[in-house]
Amino acid sequence: MAKRPAEPTAKAEGPADDAVRLGPLSNLVGFHLRIAQEASFRAFAARVGDPNLKPRRFAILTLISENPGLTQTALGRASGRDKSTLTPALDDLVKRGLVKRDRAANDRRSYTLNLTQAGEALLAELTARAAEHDAELDRIVGPEQKAEFIRMLRRIAMTLG
Repeated sequence: MAKRPAEPTAKAEGPADDAVRLGPLSNLVGFHLRIAQEASFRAFAARVGDPNLKPRRFAILTLISENPGLTQTALGRASGRDKSTLTPALDDLVKRGLVKRDRAANDRRSYTLNLTQAGEALLAELTARAAEHDAELDRIVGPEQKAEFIRMLRRIAMTLG
């Protein structure tokens, strides 16, 4: 019987000798993007100290801060989130007292979003933690490759989005 050619493996959660063959996944960009995203999100949450404050929540707070009165629809477009994933995140931020949701004056079916004082304070802290996290990513990617790496990620997002 012919021996299988060596292929990349990944360590699975569990015993140290529990390597998993990746097969065709080893060359799929999307698979590696997702694995890298998950690792980055876990590291960010650990740095922040709150597993519920993942980068998605930081992005939402930042976009609202930068665009006071932003509608939920515009926030969804800007953050790349559909209503089914954005609404629960916003509900959580409202419940925590970080975001204020008000009916839009010109369209009673829409809501405008603003940060509360608590939201602004948390955003300042998260921004500092995000800078530390990004510095670690810069170290991994390499400062000279960062701009090109971001261009490639944006090209993927714009082409497929």
